[in-house]
Amino acid sequence: MTLYQKNIKVGILSNKTILFTLNGDYRIIGNNQIINGIHSVSLENGEFIVENDNDKQHFNFPLTIEPVDYENSSFTLHKVVIGIDFHWERKEDQTFKGSLLFINEDDKIRAVNIIRLEDYLLSVISSEMSATSSKEFLKAHAVISRSWVLAQIEKSKNIKEKSESIIHLKDGYLKWYDREDHTNYDVCADDHCQRYQGDTKASTLAVANAIEETYGEILTFNNEVCDTRFYKCCGGVTEKFENVWENIPHPYLETVIDDASNKISDNLSLRNENNAEKWILSSPKAFCNTTDKEVLSQVLNDYDLETTDFYRWKVEYSQQKLQALLQKRINLNLGEIKELKPIERGDSGRIMQLKIIGTKGEKIIGKELEVRKALSDSHLYSSAFVVSHNDIKNDIPQSFTLNGSGWGHGVGLCQIGAAVMAHQGYSYKEILSHYFKNSELKKIY
Repeated sequence: MTLYQKNIKVGILSNKTILFTLNGDYRIIGNNQIINGIHSVSLENGEFIVENDNDKQHFNFPLTIEPVDYENSSFTLHKVVIGIDFHWERKEDQTFKGSLLFINEDDKIRAVNIIRLEDYLLSVISSEMSATSSKEFLKAHAVISRSWVLAQIEKSKNIKEKSESIIHLKDGYLKWYDREDHTNYDVCADDHCQRYQGDTKASTLAVANAIEETYGEILTFNNEVCDTRFYKCCGGVTEKFENVWENIPHPYLETVIDDASNKISDNLSLRNENNAEKWILSSPKAFCNTTDKEVLSQVLNDYDLETTDFYRWKVEYSQQKLQALLQKRINLNLGEIKELKPIERGDSGRIMQLKIIGTKGEKIIGKELEVRKALSDSHLYSSAFVVSHNDIKNDIPQSFTLNGSGWGHGVGLCQIGAAVMAHQGYSYKEILSHYFKNSELKKIY
């Protein structure tokens, strides 16, 4: 394999003006000028304007600023948005190693971090979860994070421009969101890809050791890098790749029962509406069915701990609130909502197609993230839910209750389940083989 690349490009922040601080000496590529300290960059008449209190300079784009001393220098981007569209969205200053690249993207400035892959992983593992997580869980995540980013780099070679992934139906549409959004860099820094918050999230010796002990290890299938997806909590059963993104089966991203037995009753297909309802309204045994605060604190960072009851959850909407959400989130006005009707579910019970029936018409929407987007101010925890239509007057429910299961898309590694497995003594290889059936662990560098 020749997939290993020393440096990767991570899209961090997009804005009209970006404030940044160079913590050390940096060289402007092209004129070898050395700069440091606080600066801002903005767009003006087709040029980048870089200025501080004493100076103002014009540059063509793209503009690259690299550290004179990679190991002992860093730069800080101010007011970086994290948790985009989630309930805990906020801004924070973030500090990064490596080079800083500015590009013109959609009439805004995009700040991109160029960094060595293994340094990137050091931050990802600490950003995605607590750096105090157990060793075998950290090692498992190091492997899948490394595999995932290398798979995206390979995928990027075939992406020439941004594209919208959508299937138009006679009475609706199926839409999904994936890597096609990024064409100017390898991955982004938020939950859309995998969280990367530079040196802002303090790492630990345990994280560094987990990365070192799995150095160069990835998961493969048929000698290709596995597209190793992950999320917070499967809710007891994982989902197939093709039920969430494009209709291309990935043999290593099949349905997994998140239990040591890995068995489920033969007649309990969660694609069946009655079975899905029984499953979601119960609390079956699973690795990720835990309230162990010690384990959860290892998996969840401070803002993730603001989310509770993720294995089974409930949200309620008034008729007015639901109408407002549909209008705001997906520009859909069907009048008063009469019914939310699942049309098709995936293997984990997640809704792939949802029919929304109103007094002014009806529409089918999907796939799972579009359903989650439509029914929440941020993102609904998952699309594995059943709906209760309450207080019906003149055929119109006055409120709706969604009882749901899991947190995230459900494809690949369940982070909370994996953390519990590690806590129970499973090795990182056993964790990987549990969630990624048919895959092979290989050391490629």
